[in-house]
Amino acid sequence: MELSSFRNYSSLKLALDSPRLLVLGQNGEGKSNLLEAVEILSSLRSHRCSSDRDLIQRGAKSSVIRGLAGPDGKDELVLELRSQGGRRAQRNGKALERQIDLLGPLRCVGFSALDLDLVRGEPALRRSWLDRVVMQLEPVYGELLSRHGRLLRQRSQLLRRSLSAQAELLDAFDQQLAAVGVRLHRRRHRMLRRLEPLAAPWQEKLSGGRELLQLKYLAGTQLEEPEQESIWQASLLCQLQNQREQELRLGVCSVGPQRDDVALLLDGEPAKRLGSAGQQRCLVLALKLAELELVKQCSGCAPILLLDDVLAELDPSRQQLLLEAIGEGHQCLVSATHLHSCVEEWRHRAQLITVQGGSLLAEG
Repeated sequence: MELSSFRNYSSLKLALDSPRLLVLGQNGEGKSNLLEAVEILSSLRSHRCSSDRDLIQRGAKSSVIRGLAGPDGKDELVLELRSQGGRRAQRNGKALERQIDLLGPLRCVGFSALDLDLVRGEPALRRSWLDRVVMQLEPVYGELLSRHGRLLRQRSQLLRRSLSAQAELLDAFDQQLAAVGVRLHRRRHRMLRRLEPLAAPWQEKLSGGRELLQLKYLAGTQLEEPEQESIWQASLLCQLQNQREQELRLGVCSVGPQRDDVALLLDGEPAKRLGSAGQQRCLVLALKLAELELVKQCSGCAPILLLDDVLAELDPSRQQLLLEAIGEGHQCLVSATHLHSCVEEWRHRAQLITVQGGSLLAEG
């Protein structure tokens, strides 16, 4: 992995070839930034920010992330983030016309302290988590999300103008939103159906057999069963048209994938309301282990597991369970503020590095 002008790293070269890499450093020194760079190279997205300007070091015009991936470690991936002019991607020295063509050789599943808010946080957090899972397996999903976002912003601008003369233009936007929106609905719905049978056994194991986990898709559109694209699209279009008068008053779109949520249920009750802090941590860990398992099943390759400041949130028994779950088949990058926050087996089996102020201080 090589970084140039990324976050607080002016320049960094680090071999990430160890099965376990433990990155130590105080808060703000750059340990999370290192894991974030791996995440961006694998998914083109960061769970910590939405603007590339926040990723480029202050005073620099661009930032570069470079890494080697693939079964033989010889697939060179390069992503340049520019403050002006967008991004540029290269694979094995060849410029790519589309960023998504960079996806595939490197797959990661991230688990950070921010993910602990999945249970008790706003619906947008759960949508973002689910979107990241879908993108791991269907890179084209990112283009659908971007297209839907653009259509939604443009339609909302028209709504805020409240011009009745724009009715035909709004009709055109509704047609496009319904076509794209139903494709997002279907992919999210299908992904939850695949995750639940993998996450439920993990929750049962983590809770000592006491809790049943269920994942329920709460669509921002009233959708009938069974799932069928033409029927769902017609339903979304009808609801957009029926809500138009209200939306003209409010200036926002009130139906569609941007209103989706995921209900996380323990024994049939909302975990957000009934679950303790410990139960909620177990639930998120179960979701991440299910995600790790699903990506491996579907891609045929074991994804890298990124654990960003979360081991301290797990008791030793659950740390040990996590270590056993990932086994020897997954490379794991772990960040922590202190070595003693990790169980002994993590410490003894890991390559240790320490970062301070965006620089590598020690390696062992």
